[in-house]
Amino acid sequence: MSTANAAENGLNLPPDFSLKLCENIAAWRYEDLPESVVRMLKFFLIDTLGVIGGASKAPGIAELNQRLSRWESSGSATGLVGGRRYSPPTAAMANGAAAHALDFDDMHDFGRVHTNCVVLPTLLATAQDIGAVSGKDFLLALAIGTELHARLGLACYDSLGKGWHPTMVLGTLAASLAAGRLLKLDAEGLRNALGMAYHQASGSAQSMRDGVISKRLGPGFAARAAVVGAFLAADGLTGTRESLEGSAGLFALYERNQVKPELLMDGLGKTWRIDEYSFKPYPGCRCNHTSIGIAIGLHNEGIVAEDIEAVEIRMGEVNWLTVGIPYEVSRDSVVHAQFNVSYSFARALIDGEVGLHSYQRPAISDPRVVALAEKVRVVVDTTIGKTEIAPATIKLTFKDGRTMTVRKSTIKGSQQEPMTDQELLAKFRSCLAYGMNAAPDDASRLAQTILNLENQADAVGVMMWAFPEAPAGR
Repeated sequence: MSTANAAENGLNLPPDFSLKLCENIAAWRYEDLPESVVRMLKFFLIDTLGVIGGASKAPGIAELNQRLSRWESSGSATGLVGGRRYSPPTAAMANGAAAHALDFDDMHDFGRVHTNCVVLPTLLATAQDIGAVSGKDFLLALAIGTELHARLGLACYDSLGKGWHPTMVLGTLAASLAAGRLLKLDAEGLRNALGMAYHQASGSAQSMRDGVISKRLGPGFAARAAVVGAFLAADGLTGTRESLEGSAGLFALYERNQVKPELLMDGLGKTWRIDEYSFKPYPGCRCNHTSIGIAIGLHNEGIVAEDIEAVEIRMGEVNWLTVGIPYEVSRDSVVHAQFNVSYSFARALIDGEVGLHSYQRPAISDPRVVALAEKVRVVVDTTIGKTEIAPATIKLTFKDGRTMTVRKSTIKGSQQEPMTDQELLAKFRSCLAYGMNAAPDDASRLAQTILNLENQADAVGVMMWAFPEAPAGR
């Protein structure tokens, strides 16, 4: 068996590892979810639906929906930006791209995965096609996809360092199993859904390194593949059987057997990684966030950009690979700015804040910010673990010869430095106002609907009813 091949490479996986995962997932019940997990799930919904609404103005999203609507004019699911009707795979793609377009979506920092830009669009589309999925069933499926994505990210601990985009590759697998539960598949059916998803799984990190629009489309591609995989499995089509453990499975082929499988399986369904997720306070790559926090603190201390001669930012290797290249204003690229720590640091120090306006044209070409960004040098700090996302050290050299060094090991929005409920709801309202021209009452209606979701007979129906209408012309 191919599992022997995995064992020879040191993984020592049991036979039918993928099936055992699916058997575990098939046994989950809503009543087994801790109260803290249900609360987090509701805030994932609030946060992600807000970010989707905010993406209405994001570069690439209008163009994507215009193209998709030329090809499809009807269907059983909804693209939230514009309220268009699509087939479930297409709706999942449209909503997934929107959820990631602002780079403002939730993240499991240790697993390095954005989750609800893939899992939630998959479930919205699946549930709309099924019709009248209860709030409890929807929340359970959301728990499955979210927990699995975090655990896959932890198990495949250096996926991003190898050049994969784990949000996409691992999210496709996690979301397919979540959709499979909505479709009431048994363990064997879930294994087929996992196999169908694995057969489609793709996504490299090159888009983020190049700072191009395809980066924000990636979760949409993953959600589309997850929907297709789950429904084909429900129709009785068979998928790969050893999707994780096989000789050409995820662990061997994608991860080169550099995997910690116990982080996927140990305590699954009993202990929870969902509580470890972070919400993002700034709409840019998470690798920038510690440096942004430091820069805002320096601004508040009265540090002025024109007094600075040079800046050195030290970070772990994977962070450096993701956001460490020099800022190239000539690109005129919003995505490049989102994935550039030199720009993000400069913007934060000069403005004392980073918000949706910070990564727009013409802000990304602001001469004062560009001048400071050009003074920044980003280097790998070998004292920081390769895959650590939070630690950063910034050294300022001033024109009068003084130096200042600031170190920070926590990151805003994480368990160690959480956003408050008030901050999360303020972010939600601001995103809906920015993208949908939504009034505060409109945002409150959607938030209250979500907070009462377990009592709803048609979870997606009520969320679609409460979601603000798109502005004319979107």
